[in-house]
Amino acid sequence: MSAADEGEDGLLARILLTRVVEPGDETGGRWVRELGAGAVVRRLRERGGPLPGVSGKRWAGMLARAERADPHRDLAVAREAGARFVTPGTTEWPRQLDDLGDARPLGLWVRGGADLRMWALRSVALVGARACTEYGAHMAAVLSAGLAERGWVVVSGGAYGVDGAAHRGALGSGGATVAVLACGVDRPYPRGHTGLITRIAEQGLVIGELPPGDHPTPSRFVLRNRVIAALTRGTVVVEAAHRSGSLVTARAARRLGRHTMGVPGPATSGLSAGVHELLRQEAVLVTDAADVVELVGDMGELAPERRGPVLPRDLLEPAGRQVLAALPAHGAARAEDIACGAQTTRDDAIARLYELRALGYVERHGDGWKLTRQALISARGGSDAH
Repeated sequence: MSAADEGEDGLLARILLTRVVEPGDETGGRWVRELGAGAVVRRLRERGGPLPGVSGKRWAGMLARAERADPHRDLAVAREAGARFVTPGTTEWPRQLDDLGDARPLGLWVRGGADLRMWALRSVALVGARACTEYGAHMAAVLSAGLAERGWVVVSGGAYGVDGAAHRGALGSGGATVAVLACGVDRPYPRGHTGLITRIAEQGLVIGELPPGDHPTPSRFVLRNRVIAALTRGTVVVEAAHRSGSLVTARAARRLGRHTMGVPGPATSGLSAGVHELLRQEAVLVTDAADVVELVGDMGELAPERRGPVLPRDLLEPAGRQVLAALPAHGAARAEDIACGAQTTRDDAIARLYELRALGYVERHGDGWKLTRQALISARGGSDAH
């Protein structure tokens, strides 16, 4: 049953349950799906026997939390902080979150004026190490700015390191960004990012599952990552060690059928070891915003072809390149020998040689032809074989 079907009572019931059920609790999610949020709250308030799937001890803890919960107060505090509670089935609810099944959020607290559902339709998650290197921060900021300039919303977790660089990159380019917190949206965390998160709420969106004033815990950070993964079309990991929480986001994205991408780092860097392991599995290597958009974007949003610099000899017709390649690196050769090497006739070879002479690639020496200094330099510049 959706919150849209439950009405105002259902909204308050879901708010109360955010005080009782931890984010991602599939047992609680199943109760809400099967019985409705209102019926679950009535069972808790009436202090009846435990619902299926929980022990007596856990049920007792839930009863105690339900007794202390005050959804009217939470709603008032949230509104004072400029936040609203968005629930499944309502117009602002991003339907891709339904892919989480019973682990779907009961609702999301949202700060900011933008429409969450509309922004999520064209969004990319950009996550990585908190203790990132200068390279990681640079790549996160550049990727984020590039995505924002292409009209994509950058989603991250508001943390230090890559998250912060991603948010700043989007904001700095005048783009859109969403911070998904593992605490109440009225309580910025980390404290050092209070200014940044406040700015995100003004220019973008700050969202979270936990009610106002609630604090983060290690498990809540991990569970928050499933929302980042489900909300977006794909997840990019910039830097991550083997045990990085950002890898949890990437794996969740992969399970949900979203695109999983990684930015490579130095082979000797422990902070890139987790990304490299991800790339060895099913992630796609990306190096800039164009690479990301080619994967997550619409048909035709292709990255430019990657190739080295165009050399003057690349502009020659194939027959001319073939004759040029048949000349020896040192000394002169007769037209007959050049024709043999180029697999063409003597007359054709001579015609091509005169074209190459006009372009400054060859010169005639009596009955022979030899490469000019320009041609030798061009050959060295366009080849890694020597």
